[in-house]
Formats: sequence, structure tokens, C-alpha cells
Amino acid sequence: MSPRWNWDFEDEKRPVADRAPPPPGAPSGSEQRASVHRRRRLAAIAVIVAAASAAAIAALSGSHRQASGSTAALRAGGHLPGPSPAGALGGPSLQERTAVNSVLSYTRFVRQGGTRAREVALTFDDGPGPYTPGVLDVLERHHALATFFAIGRMERYFGDSTARQIRDGDAVGDHTENHRDLALLTRHELREELFEPLARVELLGGRRPRLLRPPYGSFNAATMRELHALHLLMVLWSVDTGDYLHPGVATIVARALEGARPGAIILLHDGGGDRSQTVAALPAIIERLRARGFDLVTVPRLLLDDPPPHGERLPTSLKGD
Repeated sequence: MSPRWNWDFEDEKRPVADRAPPPPGAPSGSEQRASVHRRRRLAAIAVIVAAASAAAIAALSGSHRQASGSTAALRAGGHLPGPSPAGALGGPSLQERTAVNSVLSYTRFVRQGGTRAREVALTFDDGPGPYTPGVLDVLERHHALATFFAIGRMERYFGDSTARQIRDGDAVGDHTENHRDLALLTRHELREELFEPLARVELLGGRRPRLLRPPYGSFNAATMRELHALHLLMVLWSVDTGDYLHPGVATIVARALEGARPGAIILLHDGGGDRSQTVAALPAIIERLRARGFDLVTVPRLLLDDPPPHGERLPTSLKGD
């Protein structure tokens, strides 16, 4: 795999004596020795949750508060929503979920939105992790929304951050269970990597994610078939800040601004290593994007307000984490 991937949680395929310690701040003990039975139980619970969710959506959709539909108010100094009522499903609004379905009707992937609206989407990969609360602090302080592509395995340690994202009105997408190269997996392995994070987000109170970002930008025909079966839209990116390489705060800010265009999807990271530079760069990114007249929206909101054009050609590969 790419040497860019710098993760520090245990690898279940390695002998116990050779495993790296869990991330800073992660609990120790039996949680780090999850078995196949645990994974099967999680999948079974997800089926139950999905069935219950279908019955609850009609009752909840009329009353659930959605932050993603009020970007203008947030820019004007509004407030992010409070915690969802007990049992409520958080995440993209019904309109935004419908917009994802609409885009899926003519393409299986997006790299950016349309070019009419002055909107950009900040996206964060590889969390949740020790630096995710710092990212959320900045977003909340600036009344900004983002999209997080989460690694399912990390929900064991940092699920509170994902629950916080859901409450804030951020969008949560699938970044696979173990950050594996999807193009190298068997069909069974691929299904497990894609499905398990969906169940984890539902168990944390969110709606089932409809967005998937492939680790390393790696995918093939089998990946696309599985995404179709799971009704997932692959979200790539148009701007790579390279923050995972620790280029410095000023460089991260400059790269984000240089690539900012209407419809841009900007790649950042809240996990996978030391993300202190990303946290430090985020206030300037938000402030300067807004100074240029951009609204910061989630990917589902971007697709609702200004969807990508038809006929985009699927790239063969992208590099990133």
C-alpha cells in the first residue's frame, strides 16, 4: 500500500506481539480484539436498525432540525442545531438525500459539483481520531459544515466524534472498515469493507450513509458493481491539500485556496496520523473562502444546490488517503 498511510492502530492480521498500540486516547482491552462473531452481530443489528429506520423516517422527517439547509443563516451568525431528539436520525435532509439519488441516476461518481453556485465542500478522511474534536471545534466556532469520510474500525475508539458530527448537521460518509485498497479485494472482502461502516453510523444515530470515498482513490469495475448494489455514490475530490504529508500550515491553506472554484470538493484529513497542521490551517481556510464569497456546504447540499453535469468520465485512478 501507499507509504502515505500512517496509521497507528492494530493490524488484526499480524501476531499479537507485533501489533502497534492503539491511537492516543483510545481505550485498551477486549475492544481491540474484535472477532468475526462481533462483526456478524454488528451486521445483524444493522439489519434491525435499517428496518426500524424505515418506519421512523416518516414520523421524524417533519420535525428533525437540519443544519445543512441553512447555510446562509449560519454565515450570518446563526447557530448549529442542538442534539437530535432521542431516537431521531441525523444527517442529510430528505431533499439532500433525494439529490444524491438524482445524481446516482446518471453517474456513479462525482469529483465536484456544478459551477453555477459559489459553494465548496470541505471533506475530511481517515477519522474519527484524536484530532477530530479539534476539527469539530473549529467548524462549530465558525458555524461551518463539512463532510467526514469515516473508517468504521475507528468508531470503536472515537465514535463520540461521529455522533457529534451527526448532531451538528455534518454529513458522514463511508471510508471503508479498515482503509484497504478496494481494487485488491475479493467480492466478499469488498462487501464487508463497504457495509460495516454503514451499520456503525446507523448505530450512532445517523442515517445510513449514501456516500463512499475509496481509500487511496483506488477502485475497479468490481468496486463500482458493489457500490451500485449498496446504492452508494463514490465521492472523489477536485482539490488535494496534501495535508497528510505535513507540508506546513501555510501550504495547506494555500493549496485549499488555490483550487477553490464553484463546486470544488476539497480533500483534508482528520485522522491517519498527526493532524495538528490541518486543525491549525482550518480557521484560515474557512475565513478566506468566505471572504471570496464561497458558502461551505456538505457534499449532499452541494449536489442539491448545483449538481455535476452529465457525461463526466470516470478517472482511472487518483492518489490520496
